[in-house]
Amino acid sequence: MKAYELLFFMNPSLDEETRLATLKRVDNAITNNGGTIDNVEDWGKRRLAYEIDGLTDGSYVLINFHMDPAALAECDRVLRITGAVVRFMIVRRDDME
Repeated sequence: MKAYELLFFMNPSLDEETRLATLKRVDNAITNNGGTIDNVEDWGKRRLAYEIDGLTDGSYVLINFHMDPAALAECDRVLRITGAVVRFMIVRRDDME
C-alpha cells in the first residue's frame, strides 16, 4: 500500500451536520476500498487565493492515508460526485511509506 495525502475544502457556510456527513463519506470512500487513515487535520476556515464558485473562504481538511493504488480511482470518483467538496487534491507521499 502506498501513502497519500488528500487536501480538500468545503463551503464554510455549511451546517455542522452536512460537514460531518461529508467527512464521514470521504472516510468511508477510503476505508471501504481497503485504505487506512493515518491522520485527519481540520484546518478550519481559510481565505482562498482567488474566488472559486463565488467563494472567497473555504473550510479545509487534510487527510493522510495508505491505500492500494488500484483502489484510488474509486476514492477519486466519490470525491468528484460529493457536492459539498468544492476542490480536492490527492498527492502520493514517498516520505511516509
